[in-house]
Amino acid sequence: MDKKNVAQKWLTQAQASPQAWHFCWALLRPDKVPEIQFFGASTLHAKISSHWSDLPPGQLDSLRSQLITQIGQFASGPKLVLTRLCVALASLVLHVLAETWPTAVPDLLCAFQTGESVTEADGQARCLALLELLAVLPEELQSSRIPASRRSQLRSALAVDWSSVCSLLQQLLQRPDAPCPVRERVLRCVSSWLTLDIALKDSEGLLESCLALLKESELFDTAVETIVSIISQPDCQRFADSLLKVVPQVLGLQEQLKKAVQDGDMETLDIMIYMTLLEQVDHWQGFQALVSMIMSCTGTPGHYPVDETSSSLTLTFWYTLQDDITSLDAERQTLYLQIYRPVYFQLVDVLLQKACFPRDEDYAAWSADDKEQFKTYRVDISDTLMYVYELLGPELLRSLYDKLGTLLTDTTHPSSWQDIEALLFGFQSIAETVDVSYSDVIPGLIGLIPLITANNVQLAETIMFTIGSLAEWLADHSLMLASVLPVVLHGLSNADLSVACVSALKRICRECRHDLHLHANDIMAVSQAVLVKDIHKSPQCMWIMQALGFLLSALPSDEILGKLLSLVTPHIQQLEKLANEPPSSANKLPIVHILGLLSDLFSTFDLNKQSERSEVMRPVQTQPHHNNPVVVVLQQAFPLIQTILSKWLNEPEVVEAVCAVFEKSLKTLLHDFAPLVTQLCELIGQMFSAYPQASALDLTRQLVHIFGCEKDLFSPIIALLELITNITMSIFQRKSDLYLSDRLDIKAAIGGQSPRSLAEHFAEVLFSASCNCPSMLSVWLREALLPPGFPSSHLTTEYKEHFCQQILREQVSKRRMKDIVKEFALLSRGLQGTEYAANY
Repeated sequence: MDKKNVAQKWLTQAQASPQAWHFCWALLRPDKVPEIQFFGASTLHAKISSHWSDLPPGQLDSLRSQLITQIGQFASGPKLVLTRLCVALASLVLHVLAETWPTAVPDLLCAFQTGESVTEADGQARCLALLELLAVLPEELQSSRIPASRRSQLRSALAVDWSSVCSLLQQLLQRPDAPCPVRERVLRCVSSWLTLDIALKDSEGLLESCLALLKESELFDTAVETIVSIISQPDCQRFADSLLKVVPQVLGLQEQLKKAVQDGDMETLDIMIYMTLLEQVDHWQGFQALVSMIMSCTGTPGHYPVDETSSSLTLTFWYTLQDDITSLDAERQTLYLQIYRPVYFQLVDVLLQKACFPRDEDYAAWSADDKEQFKTYRVDISDTLMYVYELLGPELLRSLYDKLGTLLTDTTHPSSWQDIEALLFGFQSIAETVDVSYSDVIPGLIGLIPLITANNVQLAETIMFTIGSLAEWLADHSLMLASVLPVVLHGLSNADLSVACVSALKRICRECRHDLHLHANDIMAVSQAVLVKDIHKSPQCMWIMQALGFLLSALPSDEILGKLLSLVTPHIQQLEKLANEPPSSANKLPIVHILGLLSDLFSTFDLNKQSERSEVMRPVQTQPHHNNPVVVVLQQAFPLIQTILSKWLNEPEVVEAVCAVFEKSLKTLLHDFAPLVTQLCELIGQMFSAYPQASALDLTRQLVHIFGCEKDLFSPIIALLELITNITMSIFQRKSDLYLSDRLDIKAAIGGQSPRSLAEHFAEVLFSASCNCPSMLSVWLREALLPPGFPSSHLTTEYKEHFCQQILREQVSKRRMKDIVKEFALLSRGLQGTEYAANY
């Protein structure tokens, strides 16, 4: 590998040398192996693209003719060498097109079309070589490091020649005897030249020819890509007349589309998606026919992804169409809403049908992967329904409610649970993100939910998610809680409904906590029962505790402590039992779990939280609650926590769980936590002295943040900071030889060869220093950057001073600081403007 690196370095230097203009031709001789020929072609490109000023005077014509000759000689391959030579010639054209060779494209078309061909195969090879050259020309313009003004000038110069290039490409596409490789290369040329912002009106004939190629299976994929490129140009809608000419051809694809849907081959769909033109009021019927074709694809029969996989491809279209409608001026928007509102109501019906679960026996036979894909597909449908609501408004909810009411009350036509679930899914999709507080159908929906017999897990889950999505509405209509809360509490004992049911309970307790006093005993009793029975997995148990934290903190103050103790006492007793056992892997997880339950309970137990719906807001609490129930519990549990730490101090998971109990309590209680500060500082000091861990530092930071200005608590906090600082410094002292090594050049980090992933961290350090100690940073920076050539010979003295000024000025944006550090790092390594820099 060392020898390879040396060789690579030598070859790179050779490419950059003046002699490369000469030896590259020797490397292209027919007797050389392809690898050497490729290096010769790459050398030519490197010289032309990066060392153009080195070209000896008077050599331009010779270089140009030699390149054309070499491309002709390599027309039959190897392909890699041919492409590289074409890229080299394309680079040459870009250098001289505007000034000394304005007729470059016509001249090249002539040179390759008039050359002598001994055989038909030679003729085809020369044709393919010309097409390769034409394809890479715009691509080289896109990828070259050219100033924006120069790039724009060259783009315009090339676009002038599009008519002659287009004429050649169209001739080749229309020739019945043109081989498939030639026509495929033509299509690639078209896509490449379209990057020059070619107007659609200048490509009409090509568009028609490409559409004709859709009937040829071997060219189908490439033709679709090219057609989409043509009709998705930014100014496409300015040339609606051009598109109107091909609408009949696209509509003629209907039978082919049906077959494609049956075969699961959906590329044809892309074309129709881009063919919808809203501005053409006079021709909307034709375009609505296209919309109907796409609707049929959205509603492809069968269940995704077992029976079909194509319907998902159409969902983006409906977003695009809706955006186009809503971006029109008021008059045209009114017109198109009349046309398309019925279409979007039909779309909702189609989407809900596609979201339906299959029959129970069929679903049971699905693989886990199929079920996961179907779940993701339903999320996509949900997002689409939410977006469609922006267009259809409350009338959509009314439509869903009427259909659900009919299903639940019409005894003459028994409904399937799948149909009921799909309608609830529609409601939930909208209510999840849209404010439905003004809807007049939500009370009716709440009234219908208890009528549903949820004898299926999927249906029961959707009921729970729907109730959860209406939690904010329930906060404003608390009388309706009595209808849905029993449904949630009943489902809480079902492990299969764990995520949906616990989520609904948490959302109700968070949003409606000030109206749950009458229901508090029921919620507490059911929640405690399921926690004792271990029905739910650990994350859902944490959610239940968060829900109870919301609930308890909103109860009358004389009830809180008693209910809190009744909730936590069984868990603390279990924790005490575990703490008295010898440490083992078997009891570590239960200890961490119980500590986690306490953490999550205290994280939402906020007595200072004001009622957001109260008309008369309570004054902000400025004085601590002297008898905060959480403080009482923590004071009682403190000896137990000390016992646990004494046995588990070398287990980071346990220490982190203990720290989390106090940290989450601190964040919620704020100054109410004051009675525990002295004890906690002593405990952190003991932990850190015995076994320094990051979680203890995070907890200390939180303490300082909240109580750093409390003079009564200065003494324990200062003592803790001194202890932590001394212990941390002693760690460095013990390893001083490592950090004071002469060969460890810490100053060169940013400008040296550090991994680029560290640049963000360097920037954060500099940002913090700039904000907090700018005067010291000014001295440090200039002292560090004073030596000439440090940290890199690429940096001038002026630039280093500019860098210092940028760093010292930036005290607002971390992102901007990261950009400054990135630029410095790239310049230090001489990489600015390279491909590496683009990916940095």
